[in-house]
Amino acid sequence: MAGIMLRSTAFNDHDMLPSRFSKEGGNVSPPLEWAQVPESVAELVLLVEDPDAGKTPFLHWLVTGIAPSAAGSPEGGVPLGGREWPNGFGTTGWGGPHPPQGDDPHRYFFRLYALDRPLELPEAPQADEVHRLLVQRDVASGTMVGTYSR
Repeated sequence: MAGIMLRSTAFNDHDMLPSRFSKEGGNVSPPLEWAQVPESVAELVLLVEDPDAGKTPFLHWLVTGIAPSAAGSPEGGVPLGGREWPNGFGTTGWGGPHPPQGDDPHRYFFRLYALDRPLELPEAPQADEVHRLLVQRDVASGTMVGTYSR
């Protein structure tokens, strides 16, 4: 599988996320940039989740329908063509990190997928459902991880 280069100008891979991206901070999505998206993909999907939140990953952001020509997402914005879905907090769009006070830092996986055909999802998809559907359509992906604790 091909690799997409995914990065942020606000934090480095495996570094602590600035508090302005957290739920109790500004609760804005971090800026993201990507490159090396294969040609002839149907759409990009951005998935941000916390696997340290419990038995199943906690969904912080899901954006589908991103234009293959998009090269990133601005801070507090949505990538070109993107549709935001409900997050684990029950709101639509970015839901910033909010791990329990005193927990070890949680990891936040930012994953960008290039798909060969559009993704069809139920009304309020859970992270594990999205993963099951992505496996069938994923032609390339990129991942970066941020951490956060309170």
